[in-house]
Parts: sequence; C-alpha cells; structure tokens
Amino acid sequence: MAQVEAVTERIIAARPEDVFDALADYSGTRAKILSEHFSEYEVREGGDGEGTLVHWKLQATSKRIRDCLLDVSEPTDGELVEKDRNSSMVTTWRVTPAGEGAARVVVTTVWNGAGGIGGFFEKTFAPKGLARIYDAVLGRLAAEVEK
Repeated sequence: MAQVEAVTERIIAARPEDVFDALADYSGTRAKILSEHFSEYEVREGGDGEGTLVHWKLQATSKRIRDCLLDVSEPTDGELVEKDRNSSMVTTWRVTPAGEGAARVVVTTVWNGAGGIGGFFEKTFAPKGLARIYDAVLGRLAAEVEK
C-alpha cells in the first residue's frame, strides 16, 4: 500500500485568526462551508477545534463514499488535524499569514492507498478529485470570512 496525498491551497482576504476560527467552528461555520460531497454532518463531541469529534459521509465519486468519524486536534498554532477513526485518512488544515490582512490555507489529506492496479488508479486520480472537493470548500470559506 502506497501513501496517497492530496493538497490544495487558497489565499483568503481575511485575517488568519478569523479564517482559523471559522474552520475550527465545527458547530457553526464548518457545516455551512461544506460542499455537496458531504452529507450526514454531525458534531458528536465538542464543536470548537481541539477535542471535537465530528461525523460526515464524503462522496468523492458516484461509487466511492467514505463514512468518516474524525477526531480533531490542534498540534500547533494555526493547524487543525482531523484523524478518521474509520480509516487511515488524516486531513491537516494549515492557516498562515499571507501578507496584510490575508491568510494562506493549505489542506493536505493523506491515506494508505490500495495495492495493485486499483492502487495505481487511486494514486493517479483520487488526489485530483479530492483537491477539487476541498477547493470548493475553500471557496465557500472565503465567501464566509471575506464579508
């Protein structure tokens, strides 16, 4: 099994603190910025950053649906890590300054991919598809915090 990685980023015209607070707000903002690829969203514990337990289903393709139960941690300032209890998937959100009144948000998702020919296709196509999904989420985040 090879590790698969998907990365996307966006510069958002808002203070990094405001962007991070919006991302960490699983009880409010996060549900509003998710794309149509996410369903059955539910905060099960916490709701604000570290210590949150959140559930959703992620439909990456018409046939591929992941049932995700994510533990949220904040290992460093400006960083949220979502570890899926149901798989090897880990998504890291990093928010850093990007000039006056702007933030760079980088979303990195890694997981252990399948072996064989299926693994080849997964490693080739899944990162692009997941990057498109998270690009849509980042667009909605920008619309939310750039008001």
